[in-house]
Amino acid sequence: MHKIKLFLLLFFAFLLLFIGADHYFQSALPSKTIKTSTTVADQSGNTIWNTTDIKLEKASNAFYTDVLQQSRFNGAILVCRGGKIIFEKYAGLTEVLNGEPIDSNTAFHLASVSKTFTAMAILKLKESAMIDLEKPVSNYLEGFPFASITVRNLLSHRSGLPNYAHFVEKLGWDTQINITNADLLQLIIKHAGKLSIGKPDSYFEYCNTNYALLALIIEKINKSSYADFLRTNLFIPLGMNRSFVFNNSMQQLVLPSFKFNNRREPFMFLDDIYGDKNIYSTARDLMKWDKALEENAFFTKETLQEAFRGYSYEKKGIRNYGLGWRLIEMPSSKKIIYHNGWWHGNNTVFSRFPNDSTCIIVLGNKFNRSIYQARKIGGIFDGYDVQWEEEN
Repeated sequence: MHKIKLFLLLFFAFLLLFIGADHYFQSALPSKTIKTSTTVADQSGNTIWNTTDIKLEKASNAFYTDVLQQSRFNGAILVCRGGKIIFEKYAGLTEVLNGEPIDSNTAFHLASVSKTFTAMAILKLKESAMIDLEKPVSNYLEGFPFASITVRNLLSHRSGLPNYAHFVEKLGWDTQINITNADLLQLIIKHAGKLSIGKPDSYFEYCNTNYALLALIIEKINKSSYADFLRTNLFIPLGMNRSFVFNNSMQQLVLPSFKFNNRREPFMFLDDIYGDKNIYSTARDLMKWDKALEENAFFTKETLQEAFRGYSYEKKGIRNYGLGWRLIEMPSSKKIIYHNGWWHGNNTVFSRFPNDSTCIIVLGNKFNRSIYQARKIGGIFDGYDVQWEEEN
């Protein structure tokens, strides 16, 4: 009995020590708030701030202080409006408890925010008449066994395909070997009869398989790698100089991710699949991505309308999905166009309030559910029911 009491005392003492040490390290970590101007300035070059900008800055700062900081946030937050950076903050270290300070040059794994790039890359090919969204996937991926699934079905998550993360092991894939997009396609072809496939275009079901296949379609059409296509057609033209697509050879070069208890997340056999994930980028590069998504800035008006309209109205409600974008369609006619992400210890938010020229970006490499509450910052604007969830 005495031994049990001693064990419990030692256990709780160690637990308190661990929590105290974690709070100490987090409070000691460097953080930096940066408020800068991009394009909106007066004749003297000074940033023009109106009352809405000031209100947005206060809301952003309150969210950072009351939510992120309290959850031991390790990452980046940037809120911009009308071409101006309203709030920008970097907190923590690259290795959470050691390493270099996180700053504006730190590239984070975007997780499912990567889907927005895959979708818009497909739509860029459509602008050049290089792809027809109504054509079957089998027109572009030889041997694809489900003839009624179209490219648009993949984009809108209406294909009926199951998520590869749930079936590759069941189909016998050796988890000691990294699976690639090409491997995934061959697995689908070989075991088509074993897969549970829903009726295409009958319902929405979020599925990473769709975007892994879309990345292969980009490669087949362009006759180059997905990474090369994005670099040449999106990242370089938009000046997103610190954005790139991950491959397995970069394991020692990229920002690692961590669990909530500061333990490092290991790489695993699904980490080579891209299109649904595997883009790294910075908060400032994503501000450039937001700028590119303004009407006629980089894509045509017709392309943006196609991307940002809902395709799934089987269920009532304000939530929907476009082509690579989650949507909240308000009764006020305003929209939130966004995507969240979650892969290993990485949590990401990219939320656009186009009616109010505002974008909220939060990137973290230490598991933190609080990041998904960032959209609440947009509650300062009229016409939004700002809710949050852990969609990825």
